[in-house]
Amino acid sequence: MLYGEEVEIESVFLHQVGNKSLEDGCVFSEEPLKLNENIESAFKRYFFDSFNSNEVYHLTHDVDIKLNELYSYVTHIFENTSTLKEQSVNIARHLYRCSEHPNIKSGELCVALIRDCHLDGETLDAVGIFKSENKETFLKVLKDGNQFDVESDEGINVGKLDKGCLIFNARKEEGYLVTVVDQTNKGVEARFWSDEFIHIKHRRDVYFNTQNVLSACKSFVSEQLPEEYTMEKADQIDLLNKSINYFKENEQFNQEEFEGAVFRDPEIIKSFHTFNDQYADENDLEMPEHFHISKEAVKKKARVFKSVIKLDKNFHIYVHGNRDKIEKGVESDGRSYYKLYFDKEA
Repeated sequence: MLYGEEVEIESVFLHQVGNKSLEDGCVFSEEPLKLNENIESAFKRYFFDSFNSNEVYHLTHDVDIKLNELYSYVTHIFENTSTLKEQSVNIARHLYRCSEHPNIKSGELCVALIRDCHLDGETLDAVGIFKSENKETFLKVLKDGNQFDVESDEGINVGKLDKGCLIFNARKEEGYLVTVVDQTNKGVEARFWSDEFIHIKHRRDVYFNTQNVLSACKSFVSEQLPEEYTMEKADQIDLLNKSINYFKENEQFNQEEFEGAVFRDPEIIKSFHTFNDQYADENDLEMPEHFHISKEAVKKKARVFKSVIKLDKNFHIYVHGNRDKIEKGVESDGRSYYKLYFDKEA
C-alpha cells in the first residue's frame, strides 16, 4: 500500500484534546498551521510512515452509516473543503466525548486535508486524523563561537505516530475506505480509538478472507482438535505447518483441496466443517470456499503459527518440516523424551 511521494498536505488544523473524565477540556486553534517545505516534509513522515498494514476498513454504524459522526464530518469536508476548520473542531469534540476512560491520555490532534494519496491503484483525496499522546525528550545543541552548550525540550517524535486514521474519498456508500494506526492499543481503554471514536469494520477483501480462514484453522488445530482426539504436540505443529505452507504455495484457496492436503482424515475434515461454521457464526463472518490468497496476510499470520515445542524450562524444539523426523517416547523411569533424526548438522 503506497500513499505516494507526490502527496500534498493542503491544510492542517491542530487542537488540544483532553480526558473527559478528568475534565481536561479542549483547546481549538483558530488558524491552520503554517507549512513550509521542511515542516510539510516532517508531517509527511509523521502522518504516513506508520501506515504499513494492508488492512482496509469501512466506517460503520449499528443503525445507519449516516449516524457515524466521522462519516458525517468528513462528508462535509469532501463536499466543501472550506469547512475543514469547522469539521476539525467537531472531530476534536467527538474525540473528547469518547475519551472517558481515566487511562486515556490527553494530546494534540491534527486534522488534515490531504491530496493525491495512492490506495489500491487509485489517486484519492483523504482526511487524516492523527493524535499524539507521548512526548519525547530531545537535546538541542547550541553553539557560540568555540563554545557549545545543550538544552532539553519535549516534543513529538515524527517517526512514531501514536494514533491515526486516513479516510479516503472513495466508496462513500460503503463507509469510505479507511486505514488505521494505533500504537498504544494495550488494555480495554485503548479500543476507544477504533471502536468508539472511528467505529470501523473490516473491508471484506482477499486480505480479510485470508486472515479469517487462517485464524479459524489455527483455532481448530490448537484448541478444538486436542479436545476431540489424543494428539501429540508434534502432530498439531505438523498440521499448522501444512496449513500455512498451503497458503504460501498457492495463489487460490480451494477449501476442498485445502482440507485434503492438510487434514486428510474424513472425520477430522467433518469436524473442521462444524467448527468453521460455528466460528463464522460467532464472529459474524462469511467464510468463502474459494478466493485469491493475499500473500501479505499470509506473511502476517505466519508469525503467530508457532512451530515450537516447549519442554519444561530446559529446551525448545522448533519443528519446521518433516514430521517423521521427530519421535516421542517414555523411558522406563517415567521420563519423557523426544528423538530427532537429521542428515546434516548446520
